[in-house]
Amino acid sequence: MDELISAWIVGGGSLPATRVPGHELDRVAGAADFAVLPVGAVEWHGPHLPLGTDLILADGFASEVDGFRAVLYPAVAYTAVPGQTRHWPGTIGVRPEVALAYMCDVLEGIVASGFPRVLVVNGHDANMSTVRSAMEWVSGRQRCSLLLANWFQLITPKETTEIFGELPSRGHGGAYETAAALAFDSEAVHLGAVSDLPPKPKLATAHPYVLVESNPDPWQGWSGHPSLVTPAAAARVRELAAVRLRELLHTWNGNAKGRP
Repeated sequence: MDELISAWIVGGGSLPATRVPGHELDRVAGAADFAVLPVGAVEWHGPHLPLGTDLILADGFASEVDGFRAVLYPAVAYTAVPGQTRHWPGTIGVRPEVALAYMCDVLEGIVASGFPRVLVVNGHDANMSTVRSAMEWVSGRQRCSLLLANWFQLITPKETTEIFGELPSRGHGGAYETAAALAFDSEAVHLGAVSDLPPKPKLATAHPYVLVESNPDPWQGWSGHPSLVTPAAAARVRELAAVRLRELLHTWNGNAKGRP
C-alpha cells in the first residue's frame, strides 16, 4: 500500500479512502488536492435503466479527476427522493431531515479527517438542496472549501440539443441521462425495454418557476426519448461532461493559494 500511495502522490488520480491505512492518513491528506464524495440515490428510472443509475453517474464522474490527487470516498446511496418517484418500484427514499443530518455528519467527518477541500459530485437532482444546506452548515463549523458539481448541469441544454436533436432529451430517464449511464455501464442499460414516452411540455412562460406534481402526465416514473441514444452519443456525453468537470476543478484548484 505504501508503494500505491507513493505512486498516487507522483501521478495523481483517485485513491480510494477505504484503502488508506490509518498510519498513512496524515501523509495522504497532506498530499491530496481534495477529497471527493459522490452522492446518488436508489430510484426507479424506468424499465430501461437500473435502480442505481444515479450512483453509476456519481461514481463515474467522481473518478474523472485526471491531473489531480483526489481521495475518493464511498458514495452516499440513500437520499431524499421526489414525490413523483417515491411510489415506483425499487425507489428507497429517506426523509429530507434525515438525509440532511446524515449529509452534515458525512461532510464534517471528511473535513475532520484532514481534507478541508471536498468536491461533492451529485448524480441525483433532488440532492441539490440537501447537499447545499449541509455544505453551508459544515462551513460554519469547520474551515473548509466545499464544491458541489451536479453532473446533469455540466452540459448545457444547447449542447444536448446538438447531440440528440430537437426532441427533449433532458428528462428523468430520458436520452441524456440514459446516454451517460450507457457510457459508464453499458450492461446495466436496456434500451429495448421501453418505447419513447414524450415528457410533459414545460409551462409556456418566460418566468422562472418550480412546479411540483405527484403524478405528471405523461409519466411512468420516467419520461423521454431513449431511442435517441447511440454509443457515439453516450461517449460524447461522458467526454464533454468530464472535460467540463476538470475545467471547474482547475479553476477551483487555481484559487487554492489561500487554502482553508
